[in-house]
Amino acid sequence: MNRDRKLLAAAGVLVVLSIIWGYNYVVMKKVMRYVDPFDFSAMRTFFGALALFAVLALRRRPLRPVALGGTLWLGLLQTAAFTALIQWALVSGGAGKTAVLVYTMPFWLLLMARVFLGERVRGSQWMAVGLALAGLVLILEPWMLRGDSRGPLLAVLAGLVWAASAVWAKRLRANVEFDLLSLTAWQMLLGSLVLCVIAWLLPSAPPQVTPYFIGALVYNALLATGLAWLMWLFILDRLPAGMAGLSSLAVPAVGVLSGWVELGERPNPTESVGMVCIVLALLTISAIAIRGRSSVARSAADEG
Repeated sequence: MNRDRKLLAAAGVLVVLSIIWGYNYVVMKKVMRYVDPFDFSAMRTFFGALALFAVLALRRRPLRPVALGGTLWLGLLQTAAFTALIQWALVSGGAGKTAVLVYTMPFWLLLMARVFLGERVRGSQWMAVGLALAGLVLILEPWMLRGDSRGPLLAVLAGLVWAASAVWAKRLRANVEFDLLSLTAWQMLLGSLVLCVIAWLLPSAPPQVTPYFIGALVYNALLATGLAWLMWLFILDRLPAGMAGLSSLAVPAVGVLSGWVELGERPNPTESVGMVCIVLALLTISAIAIRGRSSVARSAADEG
C-alpha cells in the first residue's frame, strides 16, 4: 500500500510538472508584449540558475563545478542557444505549435546518437522517426510558402540544438562523474551569462516592469526551473525512467491546449494531423523505452 501511495504521488506530481512546463509556452509568448525576447531569455535563465543553486544548497549537493570546459559547451547549447531559439520562435510562432515542434527532439536525438554515439536505431524506432517527420512536414506545410515560417523553423532548430546538447551531455557523462543537478545549475549559469552579453550587445527597449512581466519572470525562474527540477528528481526517484519520459507527451499537449484556450491559436486540420503524428511517434518511442527496460530487468532477475 505504501508503494502504491508513492507511485500515486509521483504520478500526481508528473501531471503538475507537465502543466507547468506546457503552460510556460503561453507565458513566454505573452510576456514579449513587455520585454525583448533576448532580454527575457537572459533574465529567465540567470534567475533560473540562481533558483537551481538554491535547490542544490537545500539538498546539500556539491556546489563545485566539474569539467568546466565541457560544462560551458553544454551551457552554450542547452541554455544559451536552446532558450534563445524558443523565445525567438515565439515572436512569430504560436505557443502550441512551437511546443510541439520543439518536442521533436527525441527523433533528432535518435539520428544524432546513431551518427555520433554509434547507437543502433531499431525497426520500430525508424517507424517513430518516419511518423515524426511526416508530422513535421504537415505542421510546417512547405507547399503553402507562407511568410510566417520563421517561427516554426526556429522551433525545429531549437529541437535540433536540444538533441545536440543531449548527445554532448552523454559524451561528457561517459568521461566525467558529476551530480546531475549540479551540472544543470552550472551549465545554466554559464549559458545565461552568454545570453546576458548577447542581450547587452543587441539594441532593445528596456522592459516594461508590469505585474505580468514580474509574474512571468517569477514563473520561469521559480516554478518552471527551481520547483520543476525538484519535482522531476522526485518523479525519477519513484517512477521508472520510461514512465517518467511519458511526460514529454503531456507538455506539448498542454502547450497546444493552453494556446488554443488563452491565445485563440486553433490548429488547422493539416496541423492537427501533423501534431497527432508527432504525439503517436513520441508514444512509440516511450513504449520502446519502457519495454526495453522491462526486458533488461527480467534478464537481470533470471540471471540472479
